[in-house]
Amino acid sequence: MNRPTSHHLRIAGYLFLVAATAIPAACASPTTPASSPAPKASFDQALHDRLPQPVKNRGVLRVGTEASYAPMESFAPDGRTIIGAEPDLGTEMGRVLGVHVQITDTEFTDLVPKVTDGDLDLALSAMTDTPERSKITDFVDYFSAGTTIVVQRGNPAGVTGISDLCGKVVAAQRGTTQEDLLARSQKNCGTKPIVVKKFPTNADTLVELRTARAVAVLNDLPAAVFLVNDPHTSSSYQLASTTQYEPGLYGIVVAKGQPRLRDAVQGALEELLRSGVYANVLSRWHVQAGAVTKITVNSNQ
Repeated sequence: MNRPTSHHLRIAGYLFLVAATAIPAACASPTTPASSPAPKASFDQALHDRLPQPVKNRGVLRVGTEASYAPMESFAPDGRTIIGAEPDLGTEMGRVLGVHVQITDTEFTDLVPKVTDGDLDLALSAMTDTPERSKITDFVDYFSAGTTIVVQRGNPAGVTGISDLCGKVVAAQRGTTQEDLLARSQKNCGTKPIVVKKFPTNADTLVELRTARAVAVLNDLPAAVFLVNDPHTSSSYQLASTTQYEPGLYGIVVAKGQPRLRDAVQGALEELLRSGVYANVLSRWHVQAGAVTKITVNSNQ
């Protein structure tokens, strides 16, 4: 999602992969392979030493996320514990760095300001690294995903692509690249613009779609595929097509003034990648199609 033009990728293979596996419910635990023991990453003293002194003193990394984006992050059945692929990566990263990772539910539009103000050390919330965002903060990039269109089961409005949204109501989460994509798409709608209704959480947008107050919601591919396959939501939603728009990289958000913390986070993720922990976490949550082969910084500039 780093360019103003759309890049279409066929994702039928990805959908087959997900449909052929038992997908965990939004508020359930991931499946655990029953065969060989899970790989483990080791504590790295040199990376620990790179952490800012306040983090080392606390023994805690304060990490923000917006927990309405299963399977990347969502609330467990207890309504308090945040689970998902990204919280699991955060926990494993903390093991490498020798600190506890404390994940806090935070409104998506507040994540970057709270990191830059020092209220959070990091943000880990399916946030795409874009040129605009990386002017304000650094991104340690660790996952690849693009946007797809979610509609009501049966697709009553007949939506198959972005152009079909002209003149129709679409729900979007504030501050997301999906909001930006819709804004850029307006130029192709002539006298019938897309009516974009904006909400603070992805869960809010899905309520609009489920109750027919919107004809579509734009989601990143992992969240969209989860919705249309999970038994709790599959009767309500489907994908408009097998098209993915503007694939980009998710990044962990780090303040510009914290290069040592940024480097420590990059090093920890590299250790997770080398050790196999990274692949194991993504596999548990059935999002391995978004895996990267290299951990990079500000790659979408």
